[in-house]
Amino acid sequence: MEHFLGEYECKLDAKGRMVLPAALKRQMPDVEREGLVINRGLESHLVIYTRREWNKIMDELSRLNQFERKSREFIRKFMRGASELTLDASGRVLIPKSLQAYADISSEVVLASQFNKIEVWSKAKYDEQWIDEGDDFAILAEEVMGNLKRREDGE
Repeated sequence: MEHFLGEYECKLDAKGRMVLPAALKRQMPDVEREGLVINRGLESHLVIYTRREWNKIMDELSRLNQFERKSREFIRKFMRGASELTLDASGRVLIPKSLQAYADISSEVVLASQFNKIEVWSKAKYDEQWIDEGDDFAILAEEVMGNLKRREDGE
């Protein structure tokens, strides 16, 4: 599994193209050959996957029972807007207009690494998450990670 690292501020040009940051591109040595997939995220942002990671997700989705309504609905909603991204000669990718609208992206974006994927946020929405953060992160860390050791030990 690939684990990306870093947070990058980028700009989209008038056509919706973005230069993939060199530091991020170095973490994806096969990107020019294999390509990327961009999709809608769960919280008004976009997500970029390497082709290899996308294929893993597709394998998982293909195991869902498509005779169950919730499975079909999830697959439809998850797949909506999924698009291939290829780098042009200048190292840019074109973000589809429909995905830009979904994530309320105009020109400034933040690429935030999240393990095996890269979240793409409008800079304004990304920055909103950190306003008045205060002690919320410490509380969240305790709730999410506080009992991790005991859970791993089976207690």
